[in-house]
Amino acid sequence: MKRYVLLDHDGVLVDTEHWYYEAGARALAEAGVSLDKARYLSDMAQGLGTWDQARAAGVDERTIDRLRVARDAYYQEHLRTQTIEIDGVVEALAELSQHAHLAVVTSSKRADFDLIHAERRIRAFLDFVLVREDYVRAKPHPEPYLMGLQRFGAARSETLVVEDSERGLRSAVAAGIDCAVVDYHFTRGGDFSQARYRVGTLSEVVDIVRAG
Repeated sequence: MKRYVLLDHDGVLVDTEHWYYEAGARALAEAGVSLDKARYLSDMAQGLGTWDQARAAGVDERTIDRLRVARDAYYQEHLRTQTIEIDGVVEALAELSQHAHLAVVTSSKRADFDLIHAERRIRAFLDFVLVREDYVRAKPHPEPYLMGLQRFGAARSETLVVEDSERGLRSAVAAGIDCAVVDYHFTRGGDFSQARYRVGTLSEVVDIVRAG
């Protein structure tokens, strides 16, 4: 039985990946650059992001710094105004918490995470949250999930990672932890051949945890 579950956040617990992309596209457009979605997703799997396309288009670092501030503001605007719930998540977490300890390991910044969960019920089911400021090397590096293991004091064999993205899966695999990939509309085109499990919804993870 899996006694510990390390959950990704964006795309697993909330429907935010698209809005982060849209915020980046809106900011990059101010420099006259179109953010190519296919390349964005490919770059994301490698741990890269919006600004690699900006640099390739000749945008200087000072401008990128300004656009990053704009992107972050646009993203928080989306978080305040758009519907980002994923159906059944709260119910699935309530059931999962009866069988395992739960924590979030996310690439989200603390300010964004706090904004998202200011009035949501997800935090009540979590033992802890690791956000981007809590570790040095982001996914697909294994550091975030290794830190999660350390915080729990858990063995790899008794732990499950739940992810939606290729980048997150690579992080879990590099950390030596079984990973269940949840189908998510924004990232479903990734290479998930290394996933131990593929599920349609978070609720299906309950059976995996029970089976061990």
